[in-house]
Amino acid sequence: MPETVQIILGIFFLVVVYILTRYGIMLKMRRVAKQIVGDLRQKKAVDIESAVHLSYEKTDFLHVGMRDYRPKALSSLVQEGFVGKTEDGRYYLRAANLSGERGW
Repeated sequence: MPETVQIILGIFFLVVVYILTRYGIMLKMRRVAKQIVGDLRQKKAVDIESAVHLSYEKTDFLHVGMRDYRPKALSSLVQEGFVGKTEDGRYYLRAANLSGERGW
């Protein structure tokens, strides 16, 4: 097989692996976001008065093992407006999103 074809195939497989890993991370983030929403529903944190502290809101830099996507997923949910955050760092489900929009 000519060297040019090998280089093109190598680059192609590299791009495919990159896309597959990004897709895998997206699936994992979606699963973690569903868990966060489930935790908030279980704790009945549906408004500011019933907001709760979440133990996984901050990244643990000394964590050994698999990557923890919960802090990033939580900040994404807050940015999207699906989850609200109080001034003292407690979290709750926003009232407009309690009906289960977006398939959560």
